[in-house]
Parts: sequence; structure tokens; C-alpha cells
Amino acid sequence: MFTFGPVNSRRFGLSLGIDLSPKEKSCNFDCVYCELEAAKPVDIIKNPPSVKEVIKEVKEKLEKFPKVEVITITSNGEPTLYPYLDDLVDELNKIKQNKKLLILSNASTICDDKIKATLEKIDIVKLSLDCATPKCFKKIDRPLKGIDISHLIECMKNINPPTLVIEILLVKGINDKTEEIEKLNKILHDIKPDRIDLGTIDRPPAYKVQKVEEEKLVELSKLFTNLPITIIIKNPPKTKENFSQEEILNLLSHRPQSQFDIDTLFSNKSKNILSELLKRGEIFKSDVAGIKFYEINKSSHIS
Repeated sequence: MFTFGPVNSRRFGLSLGIDLSPKEKSCNFDCVYCELEAAKPVDIIKNPPSVKEVIKEVKEKLEKFPKVEVITITSNGEPTLYPYLDDLVDELNKIKQNKKLLILSNASTICDDKIKATLEKIDIVKLSLDCATPKCFKKIDRPLKGIDISHLIECMKNINPPTLVIEILLVKGINDKTEEIEKLNKILHDIKPDRIDLGTIDRPPAYKVQKVEEEKLVELSKLFTNLPITIIIKNPPKTKENFSQEEILNLLSHRPQSQFDIDTLFSNKSKNILSELLKRGEIFKSDVAGIKFYEINKSSHIS
């Protein structure tokens, strides 16, 4: 079978998955945190399924599970290595109805003009960006020879799908250093993604590496300035904070807050103030690929 689920994704909603390499890992990265077994990077998918086979299964699943919100193109590895991706995307767009089409990619192929054009036909494109520097990139993502992170970053600045999500996964002792986060922060302002998902290891990894503790993850997230960050963790910190109206407006002026941020960090008193600001139109709520964000309304707020 080439489809799986649906599964309830915390980030994207009820998702029907499509695995374009169901029999073996096919990836041009060998990331230290990967939940799949360690394997030598490759740049092909052997014996890929036909578009016809995949579409047949997707149609059957959509008929059985009509409440699916997202159709997710993924792989035991990197889905953009699938040789018929453009045709598959065209066919999926024909049958998706009111569903969103999503792809989970490591961004390794986006400098290919044909891949870029295909990705821009997909509703939500999720690209990984774990490091800003070549040394860190090679240590954490272990790419196929010839893949250059500086080149990929430049290409990320020029891709324009309907919704662009950047995912950063932090690994203890590798890319959780302040200087690395600050460099990522600068680059992300140039890429201008619609949303940034910040997380850490939550499944057994391919190599002996460790997750970043939840408290530190929250602290590191504060180094990203005026960017739509959402924190992806299973066990959020239990500390609730009392923010004044001025503090909430100041916070939102520097960085939009996701619903997760509000639920995990704001006390009930702070949430009540937030609700009042929302009613008065001083802030507004947006939805980016299934994640709600609270943002300051610059046109109505006078500092």
C-alpha cells in the first residue's frame, strides 16, 4: 500500500499520507535524528509506484474517510526524489476537492527549476532547515556529497508556494547553540516563510543523539524575532505567566504567538486580556496551514 492513515497531525490536521517509497528508505540525507534506520544517502527511489497506482488508492481512501483535511506527500526518505512527482501533483489537485495538498521535504532539490515549479503547485510546502552553517548542516543532516546548504538557502528565498512552512529540529549539542539560532533567525527573515515549526527529537533516532529539553526549546524560541514560530513539543512547560496588556502588545509586536504559546504560557488572567484586545481589534487571529496565530493589528494599534 502507498497510502496510510488518516492520522491526526498536531501541525496540519487530519491527514491522509502518501508514501512514495514504501519498501525502503530512499533519501539523499542521513539525518542523525531520523526515526528511520541509518542508511547511506541516495538520490533515487528504486521501483517507484506509478501515478495511476497511487491515485487509485487515494481515491479509495478519500471515499472512505471524507473528513480528511490534508493529503500529505511524504516518503521513507525524500519525496521529491519520486520521478513522476509533477504528474502526481497534477492528478492529486484534480481529485483533492476541498482538501489541502501538503508535501514534507528536506529542501534538498528545490534548486532544480522543475522541482520548484512542481512545489509551487502544492498548497502547503514544508521544508526542513536545521542549520545555517555548512559545518552544522553536514553534522546533523549528513547529506549526499555535493549538496550545499548555502545554495539551498538562496533557493528557499525564491520559492513561492501558496503556503511555505519551515521546520527546524534541534538536537542537543549540535544546532541548539545561540550563535546558530541567531544565524537562522537572520536567514528566516530573508526567506519569509508563512510559518516556522520549531521542535526536537520525540521518537527514537537513527544515531545516539539527544533531544533539547522543553524548557530550553522555549527559551531558544525567543531568539527568533518577529517571526511566526510555533513550538512542537509533547510535554510543554507547566509554568503560566501573568502578562499585562502592555506586555502582551509588546510581545506580539515582536513575535506572533501561536495558539500553543497561548495555551501553555498564558495564565487565565492573561488570556482574558488577550480576548479583550481581540474584541477591540487591537490584535487579530490568523490561520496558517492549520495553526492559529495571534498578531498585532498595526493599523489600529498606536504605540
